[in-house]
Order: sequence, then structure tokens, then C-alpha cells
Amino acid sequence: MKKLLPYFILLFLMGSFDIEAQCSMCRAVLESEEGQQTAKGINNGIVYLMAIPYILVAAVGYSVFKILKK
Repeated sequence: MKKLLPYFILLFLMGSFDIEAQCSMCRAVLESEEGQQTAKGINNGIVYLMAIPYILVAAVGYSVFKILKK
């Protein structure tokens, strides 16, 4: 299995491609705005919503680690 790991990593790195995360109507409205303030707000909201699950999983993992360490 260790011999195949570099090939899997290479496959995943070479197989990446760009994707669009917004629907076409939202994207058109955000790109047409002059000040881009709405687009910045949307992006900040996406980052905030994305970070919360990672923080929760890290907190639960740390709690379990502390309990098992006792």
C-alpha cells in the first residue's frame, strides 16, 4: 500500500479543476455591482459558515482527547 500512495497523491493533484460555487444569477448580480461590497459580504459569510463545523469538530476532538488521557 505504501508503494501506491505517491501515485494516489499525484492522481489527486493532477485531477484538480476549477469549480463555481455560486448560482449563475447570484454571480451575475455580484459581478455587476460597482463597489463589490455585497460580494465581499457574501464571501465573508461563506468563510464564516465553512469555519464553524471545523471549529466544532476540533473542540469535540480535544474534549475526547482530554477524557481519554485521564
